Amino acid sequence: MKVRKASGEAAPQHQGDPAYKASPGASVTCRICKSKNLDLVIDLGMQPWGNHFLSQDQVGKEPFYPLQVAYCMDCCTAQLDYTVPKEVMFGDHTYLSGMTRSLDQHFRNVAETVDGRFFKQVERKSVMDIGSNDGTQLKHFKNLGYDVLGVESSKSTARIANEAGIETANDFFNSDFAAQLNRKFEVINASGVFFHLEELHSVTEGIKMSLADEGVFVVQFLYMKKIIDNCAFDQIYHEHLIYYTLQTIERLLEQFDLQMFDAELATIHGGSIIGYVGHKGKHPVSTRLYQLKREEASSHVNQIDSYFSFAKKIQQKKQQNLNDLRAMKKSGKTIYGMGAPVKGNTLLNYFAITSDLVSCLVEINPLRKNLFAPGSHIPIKMEDEVAKRPPDVYYVLSWNFKREILARYENLVKQGVEFYFPVDDGS
Repeated sequence: MKVRKASGEAAPQHQGDPAYKASPGASVTCRICKSKNLDLVIDLGMQPWGNHFLSQDQVGKEPFYPLQVAYCMDCCTAQLDYTVPKEVMFGDHTYLSGMTRSLDQHFRNVAETVDGRFFKQVERKSVMDIGSNDGTQLKHFKNLGYDVLGVESSKSTARIANEAGIETANDFFNSDFAAQLNRKFEVINASGVFFHLEELHSVTEGIKMSLADEGVFVVQFLYMKKIIDNCAFDQIYHEHLIYYTLQTIERLLEQFDLQMFDAELATIHGGSIIGYVGHKGKHPVSTRLYQLKREEASSHVNQIDSYFSFAKKIQQKKQQNLNDLRAMKKSGKTIYGMGAPVKGNTLLNYFAITSDLVSCLVEINPLRKNLFAPGSHIPIKMEDEVAKRPPDVYYVLSWNFKREILARYENLVKQGVEFYFPVDDGS
């Protein structure tokens, strides 16, 4: 990998380190176009896998990995240059998509939109969800009369979905899985998973194989343009291997004769694209997609200088947050973290925040009870444990659910509890 140094910026931490370049898991080719012409643009240091929440006996024993973003000079794709094996990240984890009302409502809207627009009059219809988690998305398709199949690699999460009546295969989806399944679906959904894929080309080939002739592949992904606009650098973590724009995801799809024919920008997670994809030439391309692509081109998000500017803004945000938190602490205020999302661990570890500044992280997800955040080792407490003695300040790591959080804790706001949002998505 080449490393270009931006004018006036410090070189990335690992520049010129031959031991690092030879590290197991390091990517030497672009994940989309296979080019070797990559430049390192963002360095968030050595970090633990963000979803590796720790039991007491694991604290201090967690492995650390490089967390760096490289830019492909040939296809303009931003991507991690290091891959934590999928068996480590997705064999079992504690994320549950059904924990927040706003995400559940988003999934319901997606199902109703897809059905109403494409398949309302179809008598027998089926949907496969790749990375289906606890089955929240499929639940809404099932309510609309679809035969549903989830594919979920996490054992505990797949078990939760099956127990809820959502048929779920505990496996990794790829072309081999698709060939063995040998089944066509009117709808294939991939929500927040298409940028996770170590076997990206095999998965895309499997989608091509499994999509019915007139079928629609609904791909939902964090939009790099909004990540930069919001300075939401915490959405960079080891599970997120690729950071798509419309231009870069099209470079992948066209290799498999798939075509995005429509897209919309949703507010979920601070700004996500919901893309509608079909077999090439099967659906007319929408005016809305053309408009989004024009806006993307004018933003210059596909140019490398945008990433160097982003890196400077990350440094500024770090200093601002630390100054504010230290001032609060110096004035005698107690500070708790709101939520323990995976992205929060990117932020905590890059800012080097520990329990000296943020006493605990408050969660509603029971799978994280009595655990500790990786790297920072901040203890996680359940909401009911702290309800009687709230902090002076909530440092909101789950900032992407800002409206839901402020509505849920309206009484605390009235009592004078401050809610500090380290990332502002404009909502």
